[in-house]
Amino acid sequence: MAAVLTCGPEAALSHCSAASLLGISKHHGNEVHVSMPARLARRRPGIVIHRRAVSVADHITRHDRIPVTDPALTLIDLAADLQRDPLEAAINEADKRDLIDPETLRSALDQLTDLPGVAALRQTLDRRTFTLTDTKLERRFLPLARQAGLPPPFTQRYVNSFRVDFIWPELGLVVETDGLRYHRTPAERAVDQVRNQQHAAAGLTPLRFTHAQVAFEPGYVEAILGAVAKRLRAGRLRAVP
Repeated sequence: MAAVLTCGPEAALSHCSAASLLGISKHHGNEVHVSMPARLARRRPGIVIHRRAVSVADHITRHDRIPVTDPALTLIDLAADLQRDPLEAAINEADKRDLIDPETLRSALDQLTDLPGVAALRQTLDRRTFTLTDTKLERRFLPLARQAGLPPPFTQRYVNSFRVDFIWPELGLVVETDGLRYHRTPAERAVDQVRNQQHAAAGLTPLRFTHAQVAFEPGYVEAILGAVAKRLRAGRLRAVP
């Protein structure tokens, strides 16, 4: 708040500082990033000032009463500096927090075409390459599924009253991925058994892969996915009269 106030009434927290305030990405470093209109020429020690040709006021919201760039502009700013993986993580976090969903974000890019991060963000949001997931582990899994010959899955959908990581309805295949610190208690393992039983009763094939398998045995994961998909496709062809 102090950094924004010292920069004037048209200033707003932005870039990685805004992302940290909104809870969509962590900010490493001591400098505070603030945006303001290009016509203003203020300088403040310890504050990185970003001057814009577009009106900052049109894209300012408030969080904890602090003026801050809205989620769309914040993600555009991040896209100018972040690599693909952390950028996808920030988009996913913004969606999970109900700040902005990928479709709304994609539409917002048409109004801010001249900003440096727009091209990178548009490429990330391309329907052919971006899939909504919750974790880095899941994003690692998606290329393995593609290499196994599977089409893009639906992610984070509710199936038989359970939220699943990935589902291919056309194959009847459900896949879950367990994180590195995903320690299962006996009660949680019992829920997993019920989950698998419910999926099986509904005619689905459930698979579960661990962090170690996805991270260190990608060939094995790809082979299992390919073999199961081949069996399911063959079974569905035989079922056609």
